[in-house]
Amino acid sequence: MLGPIHRRNAPPPLRRAAAAVAALALVPLATAATTAVVLVTGAQAASATTVPAPPSGWSTVYSDSFSGAAGSAVDSGWTYDTGTQYNGTGCTANWGTGEVESNTSSTANVSEDGGGHLNITPVDSGGAWTSGRIETTADNYQAPAGGELEVSASIKQPNPSSGVGYWPAFWMLGAGFRASGAGTSGSMDCSNWPATGEIDVMEDVNGLSEHSGTFHCGTDPGGPCNETTGLGSGLQACSGCQTGYNTYSVIINRTNTSDESITWYLNGTAYETVTESQVGTATWQAAVDHGFFLILDVAMGGAYPNAICGCSSPASATSSGAAMSVGYVAVYQTTGSGTTPPPPTCPTTATSNISADCYSGSKGTISVSAATGDTSPSGVDGNQAAQLVNGDYLEYPNINFGSGSTQFDARVASGAAGGVSGLVEVVLDNPSNAPVGSFAVGNTGGWTTWKTIPANIADTTGTHTVYLEFASGATGSPPFASLHYFNFPAT
Repeated sequence: MLGPIHRRNAPPPLRRAAAAVAALALVPLATAATTAVVLVTGAQAASATTVPAPPSGWSTVYSDSFSGAAGSAVDSGWTYDTGTQYNGTGCTANWGTGEVESNTSSTANVSEDGGGHLNITPVDSGGAWTSGRIETTADNYQAPAGGELEVSASIKQPNPSSGVGYWPAFWMLGAGFRASGAGTSGSMDCSNWPATGEIDVMEDVNGLSEHSGTFHCGTDPGGPCNETTGLGSGLQACSGCQTGYNTYSVIINRTNTSDESITWYLNGTAYETVTESQVGTATWQAAVDHGFFLILDVAMGGAYPNAICGCSSPASATSSGAAMSVGYVAVYQTTGSGTTPPPPTCPTTATSNISADCYSGSKGTISVSAATGDTSPSGVDGNQAAQLVNGDYLEYPNINFGSGSTQFDARVASGAAGGVSGLVEVVLDNPSNAPVGSFAVGNTGGWTTWKTIPANIADTTGTHTVYLEFASGATGSPPFASLHYFNFPAT
């Protein structure tokens, strides 16, 4: 066991909660290693700056080999996080971790070197540290149901002569963390951490030439991911990680959507796996089964390095100017397999049973998965819109109510925590209109326990776009309802 929980005194976390300071017993590596045969990036590439081509069955969905001129900024695929915190709900100073640097877009802190590398460099100016933090503007890097997602980077860790306080990282946050825009130029919903998921692909602290991989999920503190520590490898020796480029990767494996996993790799060798069964289906889907954006940064000081050194960092003797150098970042994906939910049959007659996944538009991060535990009536597929939260909606166009309906029936399930409930509202033609009816739903006995709940609605005739809106006042916007199908019986 490696010391105290490093974020114990941190405010609501916005940044990686850092690799688990306590080493956790997870899935045996003999099991994890079975995925390594499809890993796109193998042991150290001949060129740290060349993005490896995808093997058969995989495709490259994003890559950057940082091929700009010396002293140039990153391209428009990235946005700079500047200052010391995000803007938005629940966002706190010092990135929520106690780190002391102020991040800038200056090429003194973030620049390409003309040789195919991105350098992120912390600089000490009389005790005032600056550094760099960038994140992808895209946040749709997602493992498809029935498929896999690999995220990799070739990185040379900082190699300071005195490294106390250094905290380099390559990591991912769930798209639900963003309210609008990207980074500090946008607005974040920081209160969604850690439920919306965080995957730390690589972290080291204090210039130790080590590395760790961590998964964050659920609730803070505690919960199934043991927050704020998370589930992960803890720091492991990483010989040569400060003197050469090494490939750090994760694969999100959804080939079996009932038994998903995340596996971490160093130079193509698996060293840690976390599985869906460890945290529960509801928590896993909320944290994993959606898009992510990627982050590269070098923090200075904060809860993680402080816990490892047993000190307050950085120290006065900490070296300035040791860069994290990145040769490339790449995202690869396979297509879904036979386990991918089939496309739905989507009637537009209000009296018909309409599958939840027939929506044509939505708000929020919507996860479609098998409606485990329920049977499907004629015309309904076996999929659900899973674990919906406050503010989500689903849009169904051209629903024909004919001569009229005054009732709404919905097939729902809920494994919401005690005291958590919400409303399912029927809204017509514009999501900002007042509801024509609604019903309340709380825990039905679990996320696989389905019930048909009726509600009265105002007499509705003709053809409308139907919005099913989900509203809850529960703190932290926890999931409170899953939807399998619905209809509007004739008057």
